[in-house]
Amino acid sequence: MSTQTALLKVMSDAARKAARGLNRDFGELTELQVSKKGAADFVSAADLKAEQTIFEMLQKARPGYGFLGEERGLIEGTDKTHTWIVDPLDGTTNFLHAIPHFAINIALQREGAIVAAVTYNPVTNELFWAEKGKGCFVNDKRLRVAARQHLAESVLATGIPFLGHGQHATFLKELHQISQRVAGVRRFGAAALDLAFVAAGRFDGYWERDLKPWDLAAGLLLVSEAGGKVTSAEGDEDVLGSGSICASNLELHPLILQRLRAAA
Repeated sequence: MSTQTALLKVMSDAARKAARGLNRDFGELTELQVSKKGAADFVSAADLKAEQTIFEMLQKARPGYGFLGEERGLIEGTDKTHTWIVDPLDGTTNFLHAIPHFAINIALQREGAIVAAVTYNPVTNELFWAEKGKGCFVNDKRLRVAARQHLAESVLATGIPFLGHGQHATFLKELHQISQRVAGVRRFGAAALDLAFVAAGRFDGYWERDLKPWDLAAGLLLVSEAGGKVTSAEGDEDVLGSGSICASNLELHPLILQRLRAAA
C-alpha cells in the first residue's frame, strides 16, 4: 500500500513546508546569508529556517518527543522513547553552489530503532519514505534495491573527505580497492540522497565514513525497507553510533565489506 499513515503524513508535510523556503532561496547565490561552523563547514540562514519550520511542525503534532537536529543539537522531550532525527538541508555545499542535489531528512527513533523516515528532494519533488515493516516508496511508487550480484556490473556511491574533515588516506585506500572492481563510483555530495538512490536501485551500493546520525537515520530505514542490507563500514549493526555506513543489496554487501577490509 502506498498510502501514508498519519505519522508519515506529519513528517512529509513538515518536509514539504520546509522545502518551500529552500526553493525560494535556491539559486540566489548573492543573497544567501552564510556563516562558517568550521573548516569548509558552512551553515546558511536557509538551513536554520528549514530546521525551525520542521521543529515547530513536529512539536505541534507530537508534543513531548525529543529532537536531534544538525543545527540545534539534542533537545530532550518528556517522552523518552521517541526522538526525531533531522537534517534540514543535507548537501549544504551543493545548495550554496546552486547545484540541484540536496535533501531534507526526517527520521523517528523509537526506543533506539528507526521506525519512520522521509527524505525529500525539493528540486525534483521526489519524496522517499518508509515505515518499519511497511516497505519503501518514492511518492506513490514502491521501491526495491537493485538485483545486481557482481561488483563488475555495479555503480557505487561514496563521499570524498574534504578540507578539515574525514580520513583522507583511508578513503584513498578504499577507493583503490573498489574502483578497479566496479563499473563506476559516484560522489554526488548528499548522503541522504545516496541512500535513497540505493533504496531506489539507482545505485547498487554506497559507503562513507565520518557521518552524523542525521545524515544516516532516514536512509538506513529506506534501504532496509527496500530489501537492502545496512551496516557500518566495518560490518557492525550500530550504524548511527559508528558514523560510517555500507549499504547495498544482500548479495553485494559482503563483497563491498571485503574490499573495505582489504584497505584497512
